[in-house]
This record gives sequence, C-alpha cells and structure tokens, in this order.
Amino acid sequence: MDMLIWAGTVVSVVGLVGLVWCILKVAKAKKASQTDEELRAAIQKVVPLNLGALFLSVIGLMMVIVGIFLG
Repeated sequence: MDMLIWAGTVVSVVGLVGLVWCILKVAKAKKASQTDEELRAAIQKVVPLNLGALFLSVIGLMMVIVGIFLG
C-alpha cells in the first residue's frame, strides 16, 4: 500500500501546484485588467483549471487515506 500512498501524494501535490498557479494567474489578471469585463473574462478562463486542480488534490488525498487504512 506504500505505492498508493506515494501516488496519492504526487497527485495531491500536482493539484496543489495547479491551485497555486490559478491563484497567481488571477492575481496577475487583477493587476493588469482595466475593466471589470476583462477581469471577468480572465477569471472565466481559469475556473475550469481551478476545479480540475481541486479535483486532483482531493483525489490524491483520498488515495493517501485509503492507502493508510489498507496498509
């Protein structure tokens, strides 16, 4: 079960990196945008990536917990 724990850790870290990237992308768009509509368009592009990164992080944490319970 050690492989499941380590695989879950890797998946969770990839999700966390994705979340940090989304935060930085929105912060950059917030500084650069002139109008509310530009900011809204930038955020709409990032939302699916944010949800995907959150999903990866949750799945990774589930894998770690299952590996601990089975190990």
